[in-house]
Amino acid sequence: MFESAVRKIIHIDMDCFYAAIEERDNPALRGKPVGVGGSSRRGVLTTANYEARKFGCRSAMPVFMALGKCPELVIVPTRFDVYKRDSARIREIFSRFTELIEPLSLDEAFLDVTHIAEPGTIIASRIRALIKEETGLTASAGIAPNKLIAKIASDWRKPDGQFTVAPAKAADFMETLPLRKIPGVGGKMAERLSGMGVETCGEYREVEKFEWVRRLGGYGAELWERCWGRDERPVNPDSPRKSLSIENTFSENLHSLELLDREMGVMLDELEEKLSVRHTDRRVRSLVVKLKFSDFQRTTAERANGEFDRGIFRELLEEAESRSEGKPARLLGVGVRFHDISGTEQMELF
Repeated sequence: MFESAVRKIIHIDMDCFYAAIEERDNPALRGKPVGVGGSSRRGVLTTANYEARKFGCRSAMPVFMALGKCPELVIVPTRFDVYKRDSARIREIFSRFTELIEPLSLDEAFLDVTHIAEPGTIIASRIRALIKEETGLTASAGIAPNKLIAKIASDWRKPDGQFTVAPAKAADFMETLPLRKIPGVGGKMAERLSGMGVETCGEYREVEKFEWVRRLGGYGAELWERCWGRDERPVNPDSPRKSLSIENTFSENLHSLELLDREMGVMLDELEEKLSVRHTDRRVRSLVVKLKFSDFQRTTAERANGEFDRGIFRELLEEAESRSEGKPARLLGVGVRFHDISGTEQMELF
């Protein structure tokens, strides 16, 4: 049981949310491999259910590639209005337990339940049971003393399960964890660390913190703290921003506008979700696309526009890519700037 002075953080992650909704609403899909998204073979999947994942299908995969892996894959178009409706129902369930809710997207959120006397394990079980009873959907949960470990733990018993890490076990839990499992450690960084002979959090911890500062700068120190399971970030339901953005550093550089456009489609889905979940009361001032090239030079294209317009995002992508001078892209970012913000937080994209 958690001590009263220690935070109790729950990370709720819905299981294959979009695909699960489609199966619930169309029982004929149950037991079949299902992919959501991709209006044509040139499109990409927004998500894939567990049956499809057995064949290697996954989110952000081009439809033609997914069908190559699983010819029986059933492609279902996205219905964001339905997903938003169910997300709101789930958010209402959360609010019965706490006001400290930090949504990350339509299908996941952090909850701070420190003020509730019951153990976090029991609270998470009750929340998951209510979600299943009232929506017919399943959720997985991680329960821990901070956001970092709660998010990692929510993957431990997927689907339809939960995992608890007590405060005294936090460092032990992290010790054998591969570094790539830590949110924010991308493929390139994991590869770089592997080249240094470091694969796990325990191995990273064996090197002095200040040595990592010398090698990686401030990020090296931050990662060292994460490898011990330390994370003081609060669950913040009110995080006003000057902007909101999503970035993706590719495992392999992309050499064509067509490939970049395909990746951007998935990122725009995610960006639109975040806007609809956390920023419904905000007015968009402009749309922005950023590219970083293989030589680490970067460029940004921006246009004033009050609507989330995918056509304009594509035009901005073309504008940014035209400055590449033939260099492939290693990073793509998409985002929006907001009107009339009070506060100073600003995303890296800008």
